[in-house]
Amino acid sequence: MPLVSRTARARLARGACAALLLATGGCDTINSLTKPIFGGAPPVGQVGHVTGFLGGVVADEPRAALVGRTVLSEGANAADAATAVGFALAVTLPSRAGLGGGGACLAYSPGKDSINGGVPEAIVFVPPASEAAGGDRPAALPTLARGLFALQARYGRRPFDAMVTPAEQLARFGVQASRALVRDLDVVARPLMADPNAAAVFAPGGQMLTEGARLIQPDLGATLAQLRVAGVGDMYIGALARRVADGSRLAGGPITVDQLRTTLPRVLPPVTIPSGRDEISFLPPPADGGVAAAAAYQVLARTPSAAVEAEARSLAVLAQLRQAGGDPLAMLRAELPPAGGMGPFPASTTFATLDRDGNAVVCALTMNNLFGTGRMVPGMGFLLAASPARITPPMLAAALAWNEHIQGFRAETGGSGQEAAGLAAGFAMAATLQTNQPLPVPPPDPGRANVIACSRYLPDAKGSCGWATDPRGSGLAVGAE
Repeated sequence: MPLVSRTARARLARGACAALLLATGGCDTINSLTKPIFGGAPPVGQVGHVTGFLGGVVADEPRAALVGRTVLSEGANAADAATAVGFALAVTLPSRAGLGGGGACLAYSPGKDSINGGVPEAIVFVPPASEAAGGDRPAALPTLARGLFALQARYGRRPFDAMVTPAEQLARFGVQASRALVRDLDVVARPLMADPNAAAVFAPGGQMLTEGARLIQPDLGATLAQLRVAGVGDMYIGALARRVADGSRLAGGPITVDQLRTTLPRVLPPVTIPSGRDEISFLPPPADGGVAAAAAYQVLARTPSAAVEAEARSLAVLAQLRQAGGDPLAMLRAELPPAGGMGPFPASTTFATLDRDGNAVVCALTMNNLFGTGRMVPGMGFLLAASPARITPPMLAAALAWNEHIQGFRAETGGSGQEAAGLAAGFAMAATLQTNQPLPVPPPDPGRANVIACSRYLPDAKGSCGWATDPRGSGLAVGAE
């Protein structure tokens, strides 16, 4: 077939369209016919809009990772994809993420003219304790929706409602229960089934979900639809807020509308330390697992085999920070005693996104306990997160390596695994930077890590990028080169 210039293609298409308009009153048919003949990518918002290298997504639950990859293919950037993944995890992994919980993210956009001037920022939406009186199952205030909205509003490029839609569809039409979710269900099956609303979702017909079974959440789908249509503010100052307040009382963890109104995410500077030619930024307090990750990284950067020492240092810094507060960088330089008994740490989950332009986001989410309080807000389809006033707050651990001089992304890691979450994020970053391979060795148990890395930086060297999820987990690392 002879080559046809772009001008000629356009002229031919316009002529054909005019003829079709007289015959049928529309041009959609001819446009659909000429696209495969003359080429051209689908429009923004359709899968395949981005061709070739589109970046990568890593998450602890496979379907959520696929949601992120799909929106990247549609023309979304890393922040859009992170928003879509975060909401999807609220559907597919409600044991560790949900509208009733929260988390924290590191976001990076290269270039001095970017929103952050080429320096990473932290979007922190850790779920605080509700101070409302009464109830037998104290809850945290829900921060996920506002936190993801803040991330996407500041860094995203696609409409926010389009990033909620995939999660809404997964909830309404169902998704196969993943191995990750079923493993968590096995841990807390009996107490979770004591709540009839939770039992209706996770044990329909009285039978606990098994891997591959259909997980359908119509009430959650309706809540997500309301967020999509009315906006996130409705959950904090509108009709949804009043429903949350009323339903939380019935679930034993009362939350007031006034508390919801004043629950806001924060944009904070991360804790940043030098590493050779690069800088590594970690989540800051109150997401203090990032400081624990920094402490572990410092040990492992000097002695890669010193995992035991790195974990001890990680916990010592965290204990001092929680007991006395103060400057995290000063804590990282100080000689500290070993950590005392800090109690068991709750579960969390992490994910990371990267787009073709070098924009990157890594997040850690939590319900402050597996399945939060174990009780669902009646009619709304989501579990309340457990109050951090009653349990040891989780370690939310994430790190991002970047180069200020060339304005390039190098690597991002997220760590989970209760008391080993900080070690996992620091270990994964050290191993990745030392070998130029994403997660060449998994962190020590019980830590788990997710990694995206570009050994020769992005946006310049797309071929140097790779992604990996912990091989002992049930997650997925996916992208396109």
